[in-house]
Amino acid sequence: MSEIDKELELNWQRLLFKLKSEFGKKPDLQSLLFLIGVQELGQIHKKFTKEEKQDLMHIAVCKLLSNEGYYNYIGLDEDGWPHYEQTTKEMPKGLGDQEKILKKQIINYIN
Repeated sequence: MSEIDKELELNWQRLLFKLKSEFGKKPDLQSLLFLIGVQELGQIHKKFTKEEKQDLMHIAVCKLLSNEGYYNYIGLDEDGWPHYEQTTKEMPKGLGDQEKILKKQIINYIN
């Protein structure tokens, strides 16, 4: 594991520890994506369907990856849901590399 990977993992664990004290349990990547999606949508007190929950996690992924140049924000639809388009920048192929990018951006987003 490289020094950069070690530092990322340390920062990730610090964030999870901090959030555990706020939420009462340690969140995982999926739950953090859901929370970021809700934040980006701005409809905090709404009940969401299973499909909407998946859409919220997609919004979060697009928002986070837009900071790395993989997506561009294109605007809100008529229901107020944000939409993004994928750029020509090629995503890393491995899931591990994609997860590292998401963790880094979640840390930046929350801190």
